[in-house]
Amino acid sequence: MTRRTGEEDAMADALRAAAAEAALEHGPDYVVPQGFERYTAEDHATWVKLYERQHTLLPGRIVPVFLEGLDALGIHPTGIPDFRDINAVLGRTTGWTIVAVPGLVPDDVFFTHLANRRFPVTFWIRKPEELDYIEEPDAFHDLFGHVPLLMRQDYADYLEAYGKAGIALMGEGMLHRLARLYWYTVEFGLMRTPDGLRIFGAGIASSPGETRFALESASPNRIGFDLGRVMRTRYRIDDYQETYFVLDGFDGLPSLAVEDLRPVLAAIADAPDLDPGDVLAEDVVVTRGTGEYARQRAAKIPN
Repeated sequence: MTRRTGEEDAMADALRAAAAEAALEHGPDYVVPQGFERYTAEDHATWVKLYERQHTLLPGRIVPVFLEGLDALGIHPTGIPDFRDINAVLGRTTGWTIVAVPGLVPDDVFFTHLANRRFPVTFWIRKPEELDYIEEPDAFHDLFGHVPLLMRQDYADYLEAYGKAGIALMGEGMLHRLARLYWYTVEFGLMRTPDGLRIFGAGIASSPGETRFALESASPNRIGFDLGRVMRTRYRIDDYQETYFVLDGFDGLPSLAVEDLRPVLAAIADAPDLDPGDVLAEDVVVTRGTGEYARQRAAKIPN
């Protein structure tokens, strides 16, 4: 382990202070400057460690267009990218940009950004002692995990439509349904490909443990994607998922036009919510999980 110089310590403190200040002084859209020049050598080294670890694991496990997106955007193990460089490529490819934010943003702000083809990316990166777990998304999760697939037009259009659906359904008590859809596709989705099941969710793509677990563990269920089923299913925010939903390629992404969503939402309005590990008789089961991981975890939690 290398020690930071006093100058590097001061820069690290300045970045943390900037994050705290930005959280208080952002505008109504929560957008703040990335502050690229404030990143320390340690920040860049953390990015390199995270990148190299995931880039070793992902080939053969993730949809190939993800890796192509990394290369096309110039996201490499040389340090945290400058958002301006990313936007120069992303904007002319799919019309999207990324914007720096201090962290998680309110639903209405998030939907508005997506509807206008802007993806919010947290500007700060985790500390070295948080390599394996961090409570909220950081620059590595947001940029490495999410942005490469925005180079693919149909996926980019899906996120834009998600934002527009969120705006349309605000105040109708449906946002928990949309949150589940985002969770089980954008964050933790799997996809059938000619070469077998592959990851496309950012929450898996940015996690070494879940990269292996989602595809290779016997514990979780892997169930064919069904829009209504997904929007009824609760999820885990603090551990690996008990169920992953599998799309039939990018063509399997559902239409999120409000006129297409409303009949589905009406059909499930009175249906009970489902627990994360539930399997229904009508499910198209790709893999019926043993549930062993969830049982072991539950046994360790004190009553």
